[in-house]
Amino acid sequence: MIEAKLLTRHYGRQVAVDQVSFSISDHEIVGLLGPNGAGKSTIMKMLSGYLEPSSGTIFVDGQALEEQPHTLPDKLGYLPESLPIYREMMVADYLDYAATLRGIVAKERMRSVREVVAATQLGDKALASISTLSRGQKQRLGIAQALLGRPRLLIMDEPTNGLDPEQTEQMRSLIKQLARRATIIMSTHIMQEVEAVCDRVLVLSKGKLVLDEKLALLRQTQSLLLYTNSYSRDLGKLLQSLPQVRTVTLSFEEDAQQRYELDLHETADINTATGNISQCVVQSGNKLYQLQPIVRDLEGVFHDAIAKSTGDT
Repeated sequence: MIEAKLLTRHYGRQVAVDQVSFSISDHEIVGLLGPNGAGKSTIMKMLSGYLEPSSGTIFVDGQALEEQPHTLPDKLGYLPESLPIYREMMVADYLDYAATLRGIVAKERMRSVREVVAATQLGDKALASISTLSRGQKQRLGIAQALLGRPRLLIMDEPTNGLDPEQTEQMRSLIKQLARRATIIMSTHIMQEVEAVCDRVLVLSKGKLVLDEKLALLRQTQSLLLYTNSYSRDLGKLLQSLPQVRTVTLSFEEDAQQRYELDLHETADINTATGNISQCVVQSGNKLYQLQPIVRDLEGVFHDAIAKSTGDT
């Protein structure tokens, strides 16, 4: 769907984005993360065509962005962090105006407005003044204008910023629904939003891409937690002898229960390891209460990636 190759942007002598490359497939929801000044907004503006890169190329459907400046708006919807809206206009009038700016022909305009109003559940506010809308409703209006023309790529900058918990949940649900029809790139500083809706994360630090990984893989580790009883005092040694196990640590022992932390070798298959560990526990005469992978916290992963990129480890 979209690919960036060695994307770079300078502001005078300052390098805001430094040779960033990635590709995003159809219907992915990708979270763009990084501290303030990392280059997130600059990348989103370049992907939307609002800014030209100093060097590097953006491809949309295999075609370079600079070769399709007039067709890009048909494929792209953009929700900036601060959407310019006219508070005195009615919701329907504003969307009709936005559709006109996007070049949607008059005979298709009303259908398109009705479609995005329904998709964002703004039907009961269609004839209301924008000034009367809540923060969450204004965010939905911003997404509605981005959806005009059925774009295949949605770029959203802080879509849940300032929303209360109920509005945030509604926005999460809407983003998941939109992924059925479009690829979504969203910038956010809220880790819970990433965990709730994203398939993958791109982490930026000082203009460089320091992490690009599927969310499910990002949280996995080569470590397991084992809960058992303390029938066999040699269980730790038996576990250590397994070929997939690198280290065994008894981290808790109380009321005839034990908890072991097992670090596996980097090349070990976790499914094979769990089978062998389970068999070892049972054959030693112990009871297997629980065996589960240790999952990394996304915020910790984020801070580790930033620390490694800056040498602050």
